Amino acid sequence: MSQVTLESTLTCPRCGYAKTENMRTDACQWFYECTHCHALLRPKPGDCCVFCSYGSVKCPPVQADSRCCG
Repeated sequence: MSQVTLESTLTCPRCGYAKTENMRTDACQWFYECTHCHALLRPKPGDCCVFCSYGSVKCPPVQADSRCCG
């Protein structure tokens, strides 16, 4: 099993601002407020969380098990 990465850079689709954040290991994150333009990000259809939709790295549950969360 490969090591799980706990940091991901989220890029806001509205303004393009990117910020590296720590991801939780016990749950998916369904909402994230862009610290630059204050847009509320939600997962795209079919994704389990904002990191899977807008992050440079998928969330830890998906990294650990590709069958998780679609």
